[in-house]
Amino acid sequence: MSAEKLSICIIGSGNWGSAVSKLAGESALAQNEKFERRVNMYVYEENYEGRKLTEVINEKHENVKYLPGIKLPENVVAVPDVVEASKNADVLIFVMPHQFVRKTCHLMKEHIKKTALAVSLIKGFDLHPETKGKIAMISNLIEDILGIDCCVLMGANVAPEVAKEQFCETTIGCKTKEQGYLLRSIFEKPYLRVKLCFDIDTVEMCGALINVIAIGVGIVDGMRQGHNTKAAVLRLGLMEMVKFGELFIQDCQKITFFESCGMADLVATCYGGRNRTLGENVVNSDKSIDQLEKDILRGQSFQGPLVAKEIHEILVERNIVDRFPLFTAIYKICYEDMKPTEFIDCLRHHPAHKFSRKSRPSIFFY
Repeated sequence: MSAEKLSICIIGSGNWGSAVSKLAGESALAQNEKFERRVNMYVYEENYEGRKLTEVINEKHENVKYLPGIKLPENVVAVPDVVEASKNADVLIFVMPHQFVRKTCHLMKEHIKKTALAVSLIKGFDLHPETKGKIAMISNLIEDILGIDCCVLMGANVAPEVAKEQFCETTIGCKTKEQGYLLRSIFEKPYLRVKLCFDIDTVEMCGALINVIAIGVGIVDGMRQGHNTKAAVLRLGLMEMVKFGELFIQDCQKITFFESCGMADLVATCYGGRNRTLGENVVNSDKSIDQLEKDILRGQSFQGPLVAKEIHEILVERNIVDRFPLFTAIYKICYEDMKPTEFIDCLRHHPAHKFSRKSRPSIFFY
């Protein structure tokens, strides 16, 4: 990193991207000896009430479409061209639907600083013919295309609550303390506590899998089941997350699941996230997921169904579908017309209820 002031760019402008721009903009103003004043936010251009969304954001200092009612710092500037927004940045904060990352990075790769540091707040995996049967992290995809290091940030961070400065925690997965300290100086606030963690892949994996489990909780809500049933989904979902990490993440550390990126994010997403809302609507509506996405999110994306599909393809390739019945059931409800009422049977017959005397001692029994 240069000794000169550092420039920050946000790649993405949904509700979470806009909330993050508030954090970054305030940090740039408060630490003017360290950061450039201007913080660019790449905004996919669209019309809002007959005007360009970027123009409205820059005039009102508010993302009126995706984070209404929250004022953004005046030093946050909406830019409709991702190359223009990112070309001079020292810190690139990726906050966009994971299916668009590959294309976006290819647009950026010839123009960014090779000394820049990226951080991904994106929940999902990269499915590509070259990665068939493997877990391909979005952070690795960013690194491979851009040729720079990429850290991750995941946690119990429902965007509107962060934007309203309600207390929360988050986890930054990083390779070095220097990277972690830099990113913490951008994200940490009195109401947002940051924990650094070197188990990057596990931190990122948690963020992706949690959205799938949240669909299951929403299905339980849609069926008018109670808190006991939701608790079972949370517990069994966490166990499948841990098992998934043991199989696919080298040196996966179970303690990471008890950081904000793990258990806390699981609870927050399953009670207050958009994928929980999707699960509930899957039960109570005959509309497709695509139509529900248009009706509920107004241009944003449910990431849970796509991640469920990605997980299922990997499990099929490895021939281990039967070891993840909760993930499999949610995939089938989303894509194969499995009846939501059958989800309770998945919980009832889950292998986690079995105990083997041959199992090695663990807090997880399957």
